[in-house]
Amino acid sequence: MKKEIHPNYGPAVIRCACGNVIETRSTKPEISVDICSACHPLFTGRQKLIDTAGRIDKFRKKFGGKVSTQGRKRR
Repeated sequence: MKKEIHPNYGPAVIRCACGNVIETRSTKPEISVDICSACHPLFTGRQKLIDTAGRIDKFRKKFGGKVSTQGRKRR
C-alpha cells in the first residue's frame, strides 16, 4: 500500500433518529441515519405509518372522495 493516500480508518458512532447508537469503525467519525435495524419494520415486524408533511390530508382535501377505481377497465 502506498503511504498517505488512504483515509484514516478509526472508531465511529452511528446515531439513528429513534435514539439508537451503534459503535463501529469507519472513515467518518460520526454518521446520522433516519432508520436502523432497531426501528425498521422489516426487522421489528411493526409497521409505522409516516405521514410526511400531511400528504394524506392534502390528498383528501384535494380530491375529497372524487377518486373512484370502480368502472375503470384495466388494459
